[in-house]
Amino acid sequence: MTLPLSIEKITAHYGTTKVLEDLSLEVGDGELVSLLGASGCGKTTTLRLVAGFMQPTSGAIRLGDKDLTRLPAHGRDIGLVFQSYALFPHLSVLNNVGFGLKQRKLPGDEQRKRAMAMLERVGLVHLADRLPSELSGGQKQRVALARALVIEPPLLMFDEPLSNLDAKLRVDMRIEIRQLQRANGTTALYVTHDQEEAFSISDRVAIMDQGRIRQLDTPETLYQRPANSFVARFVGFENLIDLKVLNRDGALVRAEAKGGAVLSLSQDQLGEIPDEFILATRADGLHVTTADVAEGLPATLGLRTYLGRTYQYQCETGPGHLVANGSLASPFESGTRVTLVPNPDQCAILKPE
Repeated sequence: MTLPLSIEKITAHYGTTKVLEDLSLEVGDGELVSLLGASGCGKTTTLRLVAGFMQPTSGAIRLGDKDLTRLPAHGRDIGLVFQSYALFPHLSVLNNVGFGLKQRKLPGDEQRKRAMAMLERVGLVHLADRLPSELSGGQKQRVALARALVIEPPLLMFDEPLSNLDAKLRVDMRIEIRQLQRANGTTALYVTHDQEEAFSISDRVAIMDQGRIRQLDTPETLYQRPANSFVARFVGFENLIDLKVLNRDGALVRAEAKGGAVLSLSQDQLGEIPDEFILATRADGLHVTTADVAEGLPATLGLRTYLGRTYQYQCETGPGHLVANGSLASPFESGTRVTLVPNPDQCAILKPE
């Protein structure tokens, strides 16, 4: 059985320091939601509160109809997968996986049957009799995952589970975690600082900053339509350009940037454009050209760096310092005067904050 998780207006302190303030989050039945952010943003504190490792100053935590807020950790029936694996070094792989079943006082035969079935699902039956010290990092993480899943928890939580693995193994393991979570239909809360990991594994992602959720949405929406400047920068919109609308002609908007440059933008492509707004662009979202174009941002190119598939240019413009990517086929020298033309597919409209 899986259940929805509800975090309602949680506030939490470490001593006199407030780390979460009125944080609310709903995780649907069978949904995987990631908490994503830099160190100190509050994501691990949120997980610790749900797990019962610390108590909130105010607010409530519910799993289905069950109020978890003041329950001790051992009474919450939650599966946990840690960064450090947290395996018992003196127990075999089989006994590590079956530990939760033993705690629940299942008959010995049933413990072994369910533990072996779970080891088969994670591809480790052949290692059932080994000790954790005889396993690789990826194998240890599979054991930790099997141990969390075998008790069939209504909620599964992950605390930076792949941070200790090399890059290729991280990719393999996040696919495996997602497949197992979907197959079980388990409600899951996943904590990570890695954007690619969070986006690849999640139904929705909560981007956190200073104890608050700045935006909660699908990975696609976060990447294409950030709700504010913080999220925009977090997901790779390097350039934030302040603009004021000069005039409108149906869906077409002409807007002026600092320094007098004028841009034409379509609301059909970018959504509603207010009278004052921020145009957020990625480096790929500014086309670098020496052609004579009617509208764009005049710029002087500075440092050029090679990124493999493109050259990246540091650009000085009227609105300020911007970053733009250009073709490998026609590189420009430092000092070249160019025009930067926005590509709507790599742009988003933000309201000033």
